[in-house]
Amino acid sequence: MYTLVIAEKPSVARDLARVLGSGKKEEAWYEGGGYRVSWAVGHLVSLCEPEEIDEKWKRWRMQDLPILPQELPLKVLPKTKKQYGVLKRLMSAKECEEIICATDAGREGELIFRNIYRMAGCKKPVKRLWVSSMTDEAIRESFAAMKPMADYDALYQSARSRSEADWLVGMNASRAFSLRYGARLSLGRVQTPTLALLVHRRKEIEAFVPKDYWTVTASFGDYQGQWIDPKTGEKKIDHPSKAQAIAAKVKGQAAVVERLERERKRELPPRLYDLTSLQRDANRFYGYTAKKTLDIAQKLYESRKLLTYPRTDSRCLPPDMAGKMREAIAALPEPYAALKAPLLQKPLPLLKRVFDASRVSDHHALVTTGRRFDPQRLEEAERKVMHLVIRRMLAVFYPDYVYDSVRVVTQCAGELFESTGREVVQPGWKVTQEGMEEKEGRGAKKEETRLPALEKGEERRCARASVKAERTKPPAQHTDATLLSAMEHAGREIEDEELRESMKDSGLGTPATRAAIVERLVQVGYAQRRGRSLVATEKGVHIIEAAPESIASPETTGRWERALSRIAAGEMEPERFLAGIRRLSASLVESAQKAPDVPFEPETGVKTRKRRAAPAQALGKCPLCGKGDVLENSKAFYCSRWQEGCALKIWKDCVVREGGPQLTAALMQRLLQQPRLRGSTGTLCWQDGKVTFERQK
Repeated sequence: MYTLVIAEKPSVARDLARVLGSGKKEEAWYEGGGYRVSWAVGHLVSLCEPEEIDEKWKRWRMQDLPILPQELPLKVLPKTKKQYGVLKRLMSAKECEEIICATDAGREGELIFRNIYRMAGCKKPVKRLWVSSMTDEAIRESFAAMKPMADYDALYQSARSRSEADWLVGMNASRAFSLRYGARLSLGRVQTPTLALLVHRRKEIEAFVPKDYWTVTASFGDYQGQWIDPKTGEKKIDHPSKAQAIAAKVKGQAAVVERLERERKRELPPRLYDLTSLQRDANRFYGYTAKKTLDIAQKLYESRKLLTYPRTDSRCLPPDMAGKMREAIAALPEPYAALKAPLLQKPLPLLKRVFDASRVSDHHALVTTGRRFDPQRLEEAERKVMHLVIRRMLAVFYPDYVYDSVRVVTQCAGELFESTGREVVQPGWKVTQEGMEEKEGRGAKKEETRLPALEKGEERRCARASVKAERTKPPAQHTDATLLSAMEHAGREIEDEELRESMKDSGLGTPATRAAIVERLVQVGYAQRRGRSLVATEKGVHIIEAAPESIASPETTGRWERALSRIAAGEMEPERFLAGIRRLSASLVESAQKAPDVPFEPETGVKTRKRRAAPAQALGKCPLCGKGDVLENSKAFYCSRWQEGCALKIWKDCVVREGGPQLTAALMQRLLQQPRLRGSTGTLCWQDGKVTFERQK
């Protein structure tokens, strides 16, 4: 007789087997000590495709939509059929008395196990193992604290409802809009509003009109000041002659410190990392994508056993972990000796910002496990991610960063000049971050200048004054870091207070899924990477133009997350939630039929309804042949007489490598009329049928 333990991955199964004393390796499991420990390989079982439910849905036809089967049956995935067969055999064997669910402790892990259990028709009793750290001690403690599977039924219903809702919405919306436009299109309740964030930023940048302005800086010996308008406080001057006049007026003239303002400020230590905040910092400091950071953290958790469970949305720890945290800090390697020493002189304080059980969900914040390690034995990327986690783990126990913010206004020849700076009173937690921004950060905040000791009424003289020509800059393109932040806080702009509250701790997607969502947008051609930037493509822009608010707005996700949370808490029946999803799916099909004419490049294998999207709009006469019109597809601009031999083809990304913009229809139309277009970073040039870019010097 044996107890069957089912883990989510082979590496986790191996660790569990070692702790249980099940060291004998068999076909696809470990055995010994009254246990058999096997594994899934992620999802072994999934929801059936439409054509597997009903043959008529094999053909994509608008008249067959919406697809709303009464039940969504499961199927075994072909690639993992063999491993599913192993698990079913082990579960069904007479010798199997009990099963332990040891898949990842969270909504998705619960769904993976339950789908296997349900597909196999198993009725054996099940206990749930909930592991947050893969150290041997943590595993043993988790085995001693297992609960019956029934305690997690509400979590499973939430996971199942999420899965079926994604299927219903995604399947109907994707088919309906693909048929409407004759292109393979993918829409989803998280994917589409995330794309909308990128499209909105792209349109902001395209609509941005740069404006020239000038500033005047005066030197008063050992400090400088920038001219300000005495009425508005504005530092920008709208005409160069005015700026030159101010500079000439004050140069060499006597000056006096008219105002001296000093305000004491403090910055609290940052909170511990959850996955999303770790991904943001890894992108900001090292340029890692969200997916790369997740993969590294997962390896540090599973294989190295140096980090706790990474797919967490919590930034606090339960109070009973105070002792373990002190042990983990004590175990940090030599490079952190100076930083950890002050914290080990006494017990760690039970700070509410760090230890708060009410703010811990399925898993606590991401911290080290206390296992000793040599940083030099880690891969470079692993070492950098560990460095971030360790620095943050130390910072939370350091005092506040305290400084005096100083503002000086100097009057010279009737003109006012402002100087700002700060004086550090207590470095506090900032000492744990020294070197980070300066060495690895890009676009990091610069410390304000340190000003000399000044007194109100002190007399000075303007030694020199300089004028600088500047230009307003458009919003920056999103990076992984800024997009993750926008996804996390997507509900802030929602007017409905209850919806906004429901999204406060969830946003678009979850920490575990956001990286995959971003990569999916790139994979299907809705977004592309340019260095560290993430930019919506033309196809992505057109999707948002076509999609209704009900799927492009974060409000949809707000309603879903609120309902799913209530299901997980046992406060709402799944049937009620799914009834609403069915109504939404039907409305999305109706929206597709009424959707506006938006140009998509036709694709083979997708039959459309008779009404087709409007033909591509002519942007102007072809400058090569002089007869055809310049048209646009998803990747380039070309001549309508291409079949007759006109060779005009301008790729949309032809100047991106030189630092230029992605060409849009609006830019191309203006280039055909005006061969030189000056922008905020340089000049687009049209010559001899080619587009080039001259960077601004």
